[in-house]
Amino acid sequence: MAVAKILWVDDEIESLQSQKLFLQNKGYEVVAVTNGFDAIDFVKENPVDAVLMDETMPGLTGLETLAKIKEVNRSLPIILITKNETENLMDEAIGSQISDYLIKPVNPNQVWLSLKKIFDNKRLVSEKTTSAYQQQFRHLFTALNSNPNHSEWMEIYRKLVYWELEMAKTDSAEMQEVLQTQKDEANNEFFKYISQHYASWMKAGNSPLPVMSHTLLREKVFPYLQKGRPLFFVLIDNLRFDQWKVVQPMLSELYRISEEDTFYSILPTATQYSRNAIFSGLTPADLQKQYPQEWKNDHEEGGKNLHEEAFLRAQLNRSGLQEIKLSYTKVLNLQAGQDLVNNIHNLMQNDLNIIVYNFVDMLSHARTEMDILKELASDEKSYRSLTLSWFEHSPLLQALRRIADKDVRIVLSTDHGSIRVQKPVKVVGDRETTTNIRYKHGRNLQYDIKDVLAFRDPKEAGLPVPNVNSSFIFAREQYFLCYPNNYHQFVHYYRDTFQHGGVSLEEMIVPVIRMESRVGTVSQPAVEK
Repeated sequence: MAVAKILWVDDEIESLQSQKLFLQNKGYEVVAVTNGFDAIDFVKENPVDAVLMDETMPGLTGLETLAKIKEVNRSLPIILITKNETENLMDEAIGSQISDYLIKPVNPNQVWLSLKKIFDNKRLVSEKTTSAYQQQFRHLFTALNSNPNHSEWMEIYRKLVYWELEMAKTDSAEMQEVLQTQKDEANNEFFKYISQHYASWMKAGNSPLPVMSHTLLREKVFPYLQKGRPLFFVLIDNLRFDQWKVVQPMLSELYRISEEDTFYSILPTATQYSRNAIFSGLTPADLQKQYPQEWKNDHEEGGKNLHEEAFLRAQLNRSGLQEIKLSYTKVLNLQAGQDLVNNIHNLMQNDLNIIVYNFVDMLSHARTEMDILKELASDEKSYRSLTLSWFEHSPLLQALRRIADKDVRIVLSTDHGSIRVQKPVKVVGDRETTTNIRYKHGRNLQYDIKDVLAFRDPKEAGLPVPNVNSSFIFAREQYFLCYPNNYHQFVHYYRDTFQHGGVSLEEMIVPVIRMESRVGTVSQPAVEK
């Protein structure tokens, strides 16, 4: 381990020789200067790992020196040492992004512990995280092999996401690999579970066992409608649970999160199917029956999500909520996002405001098609980072900030997630077979049954029958479906891209979050029917 170099800045440095010696005995290299000007020059010309800074010095004060050093190296850790305990000074020091604050007289152990926090924090957190996951590994293994039900699967996935986010903070490549192996095993078992139970869920009509796309509004939104108190349903297309977790802190500053839950996206986990199911409250098969003119199958020309607002109004009417004052906003580009920000206060007069935000879906597709985005989002960690950067600067967050001081409720959700595909499998079909790489439907499909979940009768999965003898197949885990023609070129193009439509924890188990404004009173679910 390299020796850390400490710069100690104090006009009375001669009186601190014993402390300097103490730190040297602990393995640090300590360089001392007596004023701010020398400190700034030293930082400009030499590598330094941390600075100990006296606040009260002749010439430049500690805070003035700190500001100049930050101009040279913004990330350099600085520990301010002072006799002054006034609140104004502490506020100014903290605002200047100091790493720690010590009050004189300080003993050598205080200084050492402060430095140890700076240099060893990441290592100690990594060791603690690795140790904690090792203890939880057996519990997750047992849960995976205990025939979990739909609720237990949601809990397993949430725990896996938790450990994935924790492990991302560490440098333990070995333990990250162990976790990835456990995630792969979980997706393998989840595929078996969905293969065994999905058809029975869909046979239940509009009352499947878990909350699913076509019951989401009825179960998670409508019960919280209340005349005179606006409810915003914000649907961010293609938002995975781990992506929700990285943007959660920003929203937690604005709103009180009253419920963090998940639901099951229907198959295919694709916008045309899942989002239409959400707003209509119907399975795709029932949707096609009731709206044969509006429903478009994959191979048919025309927009596939053009009638969401009409489907929603029909669902509200069926639920006895026809008196609800409604707005529906779809954001497909930056200008539409800015329009939302400018109009958000006008939406406060409505009982229910639907906001569909398409950015994350566009991001995943653009990542497939643009080399620069492939570099920026090469894996799950960087994909989350890109999502966080977008959300932090998005018009959506601006809009939510503008109404945070109002008495509102927000339900934030999505239609489906996505998974990074890595394993190509061959599928053969006729000319009318669809081109999706996570699911396909068509006649005379040829495939290896172990690679897919197949429904020869689409009605078993609550799906329409596009053509006589059409069947649906869904890729499992990290698989993606390729035709034999131009196979290697196709594989190279799509491998390691984020896709959706198939069967995986990441695509099917997705967030639904309820938030309350901090200014409002605690609400009781109340719907006037």
